[in-house]
Amino acid sequence: MAKVYLGLGSNINPEENLRYGIRELGAQFGALELSNVYRNASVGFDGDDFMNLVAGLETDASPAQLHAMLKEIDGLAGRKRGESRYAPRTLDIDLLLYDDRVLDEPPVQIPRSDILNYSFVLGPLAEIAPELRHPETGKLITEHWAEFDQDSHPLVATGVMLNVVESENT
Repeated sequence: MAKVYLGLGSNINPEENLRYGIRELGAQFGALELSNVYRNASVGFDGDDFMNLVAGLETDASPAQLHAMLKEIDGLAGRKRGESRYAPRTLDIDLLLYDDRVLDEPPVQIPRSDILNYSFVLGPLAEIAPELRHPETGKLITEHWAEFDQDSHPLVATGVMLNVVESENT
């Protein structure tokens, strides 16, 4: 079983869509480890704030199979592909890490570069996997978080409880 970390985000009915995503992930993969849910301003466009979190799970699916499953869940939540990368989203689930693998076979890229570029990915990941080492840099995720300019894109904990039975940290 591979240990996998996913980033989830939404800025269209975010509580409802994040709950849906977590429920679907739990149904397909079982126990989930969840970070807190954070609110942050949209990046790259003017739009409603996003709500984001990171989920950890274990799976036997390959990275390509997992990527396809995640895009299917996005689609079932109403995500329309072909939109700009910087646009409102009902649900966006990204494969961040898959064990310590490094893979660049589009559309799958692991580790996902967003980890080191965005507070809404790195902060929640550091919360649930502080002792995890980034497979390319070799640094602990908490070291990256400590070095990150957290004021450049602040996170606000929402207090939203996803209340999903399959999750461990709700």
